[in-house]
Amino acid sequence: MINVLVNGAAGRMGSEVVRSIAAEEGLTVCGAVDPGAAGKDLGEVVGIGHNGITISPSLEEAFAKGKPDVVVDFTSPKVIYKNAGYVLEQGVNMVIGTTGLTAEQRKELAAIADKTGANGLVAPNFSLGAVLLMKVSAEIARYLPNAEIIELHHNHKYDAPSGTAKLTAEKMAAARMKDPEPDDTKESLPGVRGGKYEGITIHSVRLPGYVAHQEVLFGGYGEILTLRHDSLDRKSFMPGVMLACRKCMTVKGLVYGLENYLE
Repeated sequence: MINVLVNGAAGRMGSEVVRSIAAEEGLTVCGAVDPGAAGKDLGEVVGIGHNGITISPSLEEAFAKGKPDVVVDFTSPKVIYKNAGYVLEQGVNMVIGTTGLTAEQRKELAAIADKTGANGLVAPNFSLGAVLLMKVSAEIARYLPNAEIIELHHNHKYDAPSGTAKLTAEKMAAARMKDPEPDDTKESLPGVRGGKYEGITIHSVRLPGYVAHQEVLFGGYGEILTLRHDSLDRKSFMPGVMLACRKCMTVKGLVYGLENYLE
C-alpha cells in the first residue's frame, strides 16, 4: 500500500485527487494539507464522508504526524518551489501538478532529490491525451516548422501561458529541422499576436466554462493542420496522477513530463 499525502487537498484538483485515491486499489490517503480548510475532516470536505483524517495547515505539521510515501501537490505557483524543496529534503517522493517552476528551479530540486534519494515528477499536464498531443506536435514540427499554440483554460487559473503550452513549445522547437518562415505582420495593438516562447507564438484564453484545452496549428504551402485536445472534466487527469503515484516509487530522480513515466 502506497501512503499518499495530498497538498492543496481542498482545492478543485486536490479534492479530485483525494476522491480518486480513495477509490484506487493499492493507494491510500494518509494525510492532507490545506491552510484554508485546516482542522476540518478531509472526507467531509471532499464529499466522501467522514474519514477521520484532519487537514493540516502546513506540510511541517502533517509530516510531524508521520511521513508519507508520496506527496501530491496541487497548490499555487507562489509556494510550489518551497513546498517541493521541503518534501524532497525529507527524502519523500513527490508528484507535482502545480505549474510555475522555472527550468533553474527544477534543476535545483533535482539536485536535492539526488542528494536525499527522493524521486518525483513535475508534470504540466496529467492527461494522457494531452501528453500524446505533445508527442505528435513535436513530430509534425519536424516537417511543418510554422506553428502557433492556442491554450484555453478557466478564468481562475493562476498562470498564463499554461505549463502544457510551454512544454509543447519546447518539444516542438527542439524537433524542428529548419527555421520557420518569418512573420511580417506588424502589431497595431501591442500583444495581439500573443507571446513568444522558444520561438513559438502562444495565445492564452481565460474564460468561465473552460477546463483545459489546447490547439496546435501548423501552416504549410496551401494547407493547414490542426491538433486539438479537450479535457472536459478534471477526472481526465486522474489516471495520470494515479500512475505517477506508483511510478515515482521506482523511477529514479526528479523528471519533467508525464511521458517519462509512459515509456
